[in-house]
Amino acid sequence: MNRALVVGGGFGGIASAIRLRAKGYEVQVLDRCPKLGGRAQVFERDGFKFDAGPTVITAPFLFDELFELHGRRREDYVEFRQLDPWYRFQFSDGDTFDYGGEIEDTEKEIARFNPADVEGYRQLVAHSEKIFDVGFTKLSDKPFHKLATMLAQIPTLVRLKCYRTVWQMVCAYLRDPKLRQAFSVQPLLVGGNPFDTTSIYGLIHFLERRWGIHFAMGGTGALVDAYRKLMEELNIDIKLNTTVDKILVDNKKAVGVQLENGTKINADLVVANVDPKYLYRHMLDSSEQTSIAKFKSQHSALSMGLFVLFFGTNKKYPDIAHHTIWLGKRYKELLYEIFNSKSLPEDFSLYLHRPTATDSSFAPDGCDSFYVLAPVPNLNASINWETQAPLLKKKIIESLSEHLLPDLKQHILADFYMTPEDFKKDYLSEGGAGFSVAPLFTQSAWFRFHNKAEGPKNLYLVGAGTHPGAGLPGVISSAKVLDRLVPKVVNNPAYTAA
Repeated sequence: MNRALVVGGGFGGIASAIRLRAKGYEVQVLDRCPKLGGRAQVFERDGFKFDAGPTVITAPFLFDELFELHGRRREDYVEFRQLDPWYRFQFSDGDTFDYGGEIEDTEKEIARFNPADVEGYRQLVAHSEKIFDVGFTKLSDKPFHKLATMLAQIPTLVRLKCYRTVWQMVCAYLRDPKLRQAFSVQPLLVGGNPFDTTSIYGLIHFLERRWGIHFAMGGTGALVDAYRKLMEELNIDIKLNTTVDKILVDNKKAVGVQLENGTKINADLVVANVDPKYLYRHMLDSSEQTSIAKFKSQHSALSMGLFVLFFGTNKKYPDIAHHTIWLGKRYKELLYEIFNSKSLPEDFSLYLHRPTATDSSFAPDGCDSFYVLAPVPNLNASINWETQAPLLKKKIIESLSEHLLPDLKQHILADFYMTPEDFKKDYLSEGGAGFSVAPLFTQSAWFRFHNKAEGPKNLYLVGAGTHPGAGLPGVISSAKVLDRLVPKVVNNPAYTAA
């Protein structure tokens, strides 16, 4: 087996291509988007630049490894800069909480709300470290396609109380209601409801504390460009604006793909960086799937959807942090409506990204670049986005003007938005979900879509819907799982590492 096809050029696909090349494969990447990066696209409007995808970088060593596999240094391609604070939380009554820096900085902020919660936070981080040591260090790059692997972990997961939700875990250590909100929002960054998401994802607390939160100078698009440069140096073939319609199977083995235009491309193995629910529903014949794969593709719960508003301003807002999380008056009730209702809630909480706080290249002189993200129901809800999107945009701008960005309506420029309909159309996201399959306990590890396809041989899955999960560390780690599953090519003359 010498030729590998990677379907999808998101970070899971990029990492897979680079790892397969290090194993000696001839690699071709196919992606339907106009640029590499999957959801990490970059938009430019009237001199403003906007990252459309993930902007939070944790565990930088995962990104460094891909360069080091080929004798390179990530620092020679793109700069990572650590942020301080990591996030600023702003509550509906105007209170703010800066999270990040040294642990002493966070503890001082906590003490302003409830001095007794300082010790609780220390215990929370200590418990998070225990989950991290298992869930991240030991298991994030291990294959989980065998049930025995999962069964072997159950005693440890029970001992760490991973049957609890993230909200329950946080409440066991913190008492202040605002701090409980601030330290339970992390599941939303991977598409989960803190009141439903397994506390395995509580490891994020220690993950952030271990390496901090970074930003790629030039944006996530600059990181994608760095990987593209590396891939070109390694003679990895990249074909964009190319949509794969079907996985080709012969004698129960994946043998290539068929494009939307009917063209067939052969390969010895296929890696799908595709929403797995979409893959099993639309790209693979039912006869080529296991019964478990069919069940998962029909019944796996999806993450929430996203409404993302991009805009520039012809003035600067220097008091706004790089990452701001604005929490509305309702928390549990709002999240329930987002994840369970069939209509758009009347209110919202928001994540505001201001990259110009760190990198002035995102906007013309004297201007700021922003995007604001509002969690919303996915397309399983009966929302007419053609009519609702302009109304939601108006409400968000009014709210930002009142609470965060004074006079925004008079200074806004180059604005546009994306809805779950765009996620479905542009990224073939099933149900327009922002993060594929939701991170429930019953949709984690063996219960999640397997990295080794539940069907044809030589078909592998990476990305947000597979083990270990969504978020940049998750999708990059899914390619490390692939690394453990795919054999190395011996004496392939086509590959020469620089």
